[in-house]
Amino acid sequence: MPTSLRARRAAVALFLSGALLATTAACGGDTSQSMTTDTRATPAATASATFEQQRLAKTRFVANAGLAAGATYQWIVKPYRAGKFKKGADGRTVALVKAGLAGAFTYNRLKAAVNNAKGDALLSKAVAPLSAGIDSLKDLGTKLRKGEATEGDIGAFENVINGVKDAGKSAGAEVVDKVPSTSQLSGG
Repeated sequence: MPTSLRARRAAVALFLSGALLATTAACGGDTSQSMTTDTRATPAATASATFEQQRLAKTRFVANAGLAAGATYQWIVKPYRAGKFKKGADGRTVALVKAGLAGAFTYNRLKAAVNNAKGDALLSKAVAPLSAGIDSLKDLGTKLRKGEATEGDIGAFENVINGVKDAGKSAGAEVVDKVPSTSQLSGG
């Protein structure tokens, strides 16, 4: 690697570290004031906070479920139907790795969506029956990555995603597919 590139990277890293340190130091404050403030909530503030939590619960549910649905379709269902997972297929290894990552990502986002649904009573009731189906997806990411997935496994992903979409729609939180980037899949 050229030395100018190393120097530039080091300078950027140093700058970002300094900026992070400065912002965290600026966020610290006098804690004695926060310890003495009255923490009793008024009924109006509690009702407003509850409404805000419910609204955000639905928003987060829709975002997480949409990412799970988009990842499933883009990197699992579509390549499987195109024959990318078959032995000897062009680009099979890359497709299997992406499908494995997408499987793990989908499971993670669906668990987060179910957790988000707990903030809204109607959504929580609608999603509760799907927990077992979501739990069944836990090891399918590994199965996909190894190339051992079958039509039934792909169908399991589709069924769970469709169930989550239907549950969201019945609770007034319609889920739309949102395809995550490959860096989101790998956790970056």
